[in-house]
Amino acid sequence: MHSHELFHTLHQLSRHLTNKLNEVLKSFGLYGAQWAVIFVLKSKGSLTQKELCEYLFVEAPPMTRTIQRLVKQGYVKQVPGKDKREKHIQLTEEALNEYPKWEKAVTDHNQSLLKNFPDESQEQLFALQSAWLKNLL
Repeated sequence: MHSHELFHTLHQLSRHLTNKLNEVLKSFGLYGAQWAVIFVLKSKGSLTQKELCEYLFVEAPPMTRTIQRLVKQGYVKQVPGKDKREKHIQLTEEALNEYPKWEKAVTDHNQSLLKNFPDESQEQLFALQSAWLKNLL
């Protein structure tokens, strides 16, 4: 496979998966980018916007818009840090209450995407993804 085919195929797959995830989350008033922030905050706790950007490989302007939408929806709050310029982003009680529904929808979607892959292939896929990501970091 030529490298341009790899990038093209990965881009197509990424776009398709993102669109499918957005369809699943639409009924909750969320998008994939918002889910990514919510998921990271749920698993890692309070983070600064800079830490979220670094972890999710997202530039500051789109992250700012995503956080602002989540604040407006009542799902995250910004808590001032030691440095006045620094704000920690945290999930609200409302988000924590809604999280199990969102997680179930995403988990069900993940399972439907993988249903035609044998367990061994799924394990190989996840191992390759993890190894590749580690090499990029």
